[in-house]
Amino acid sequence: MTKMSFMISPVVGLILILTVAPLSEAALSANYYDQTCPQAENIIHQTVRNASIYDPKVPARLLRMFFHDCFIRGCDASLLLDSTPENKAEKDGPPNISVRSFYVIDDAKTKLEKACPNTVSCADVIAIAARDVVAMSRGPWWNVLKGRKDGRVSIANETRNLPSPFSNTTTLIQSFAKRGLSIKDLVALSGGHTLGFSHCSSFSARLHNFSAEHFSDPSINSEFAINLKKKCPVTNKDHNAGEFLDSTSSTFDNDYYKRIIMGKGVFGSDQALFGDYRTRWIVDSFAKDEKLFFREFAASMVKLGNVGVKEDGEIRVKCSIVN
Repeated sequence: MTKMSFMISPVVGLILILTVAPLSEAALSANYYDQTCPQAENIIHQTVRNASIYDPKVPARLLRMFFHDCFIRGCDASLLLDSTPENKAEKDGPPNISVRSFYVIDDAKTKLEKACPNTVSCADVIAIAARDVVAMSRGPWWNVLKGRKDGRVSIANETRNLPSPFSNTTTLIQSFAKRGLSIKDLVALSGGHTLGFSHCSSFSARLHNFSAEHFSDPSINSEFAINLKKKCPVTNKDHNAGEFLDSTSSTFDNDYYKRIIMGKGVFGSDQALFGDYRTRWIVDSFAKDEKLFFREFAASMVKLGNVGVKEDGEIRVKCSIVN
């Protein structure tokens, strides 16, 4: 999740918000496939459900896939495109190397092509799958607006614009604002980490030689820091080592926010939300009221799903290659 920190004037900021990744230019609808492919959502749901039973990591991976796709070029399934000899695609950009479970989307798309050829976009499959994994994990359910088209361009270097686990709150607010998303959206969507797991590389810098004044990040709960250091020593040879981003990693709930308040946020970017007055009160609110968090998360997911939607894309037959 990466972004450069820089100062921008209000006027330039407005231009960036309007041009980098605008909200939907196309008309999306909850009933978009009612006539052309009424079984679409059921096909996707069954595919995602079966995959999640087989591999418990699937829900977190598909939710992350939706975020990473929408943040670059908007929600156009550009993350699903394979690299070619002439072009390195988004899925091979450094922040996306760890994105997994593309096979679930491919499986759903294969079934959809048999039932309703050339009808359901890969971008819509990702959006519906993200909703389904949240609901299956005991989180909120919402009507997914549909009608997205698939993009034809995917560039690995653009993934440097993804928010980073090392970002401060100001950088995160700027990154979300460029996509038409508010501070509330930032805090609500960060709650998706309730299903997450991170390898040591994304947070070990907080544990060892953090700064000239502090060996470890002082915002980390001291006991929690000791436990993390055991899992992620300075010379870590276990590439699979890491930490779940909350203590109920298979359940979508508000434990993520409760842990941040206790100083047990794994990412520096997560813990920073409690250290900034602009976001702290929202973290507090979501930690105290899970139903409020669910409502706001669902609303923010709908808003995220409107980012950069294209009218001039295509319906890919196979999600990994353009038609």
